Amino acid sequence: MRGTPADSRAVCDALDRWLGKQSGLRTIAVFSALPGEVDLSELVTRHPQWCWVYPRVAGDDLGFHAVANPAVDLAPGAFGIREPSAAMAKIPLDRIDVFLCPGLAFDGHGGRLGRGRGYYDRMLAGARHGSVKVGVCFANQIVPDTFAEPHDVRMDVVVSG
Repeated sequence: MRGTPADSRAVCDALDRWLGKQSGLRTIAVFSALPGEVDLSELVTRHPQWCWVYPRVAGDDLGFHAVANPAVDLAPGAFGIREPSAAMAKIPLDRIDVFLCPGLAFDGHGGRLGRGRGYYDRMLAGARHGSVKVGVCFANQIVPDTFAEPHDVRMDVVVSG
């Protein structure tokens, strides 16, 4: 399920169009791509006007920190995922307008199949009412059913290339 840079660019373009239709955006949560996930770094560099926040694993939870320059401000952390330093400004969940979420698969009902540790589901359960949860994936990651469980948080929209 590994995508090419061109595949990631197509998803970034689709996200760019979607984000451009949203009003009042200030803070957007993004992720550092693992193999098989969409690399969103191009999208981040296109829009310096927004505050981009990246997750950092803290025990069983995810905290989000503002990142100005992902190429410099991220380093390998938990599970080898590039994440911000704990010293960087932590942004409360209630200040995040949009959560761009990775996953292994998504379905047409907003179902998301994560990696099984529940970090995103626990974090999204505490997100501000009205914040938008966006599943981000390659087209081949959209499946008929992710067999969501009661604790799984559904996406409001899924964007692929």
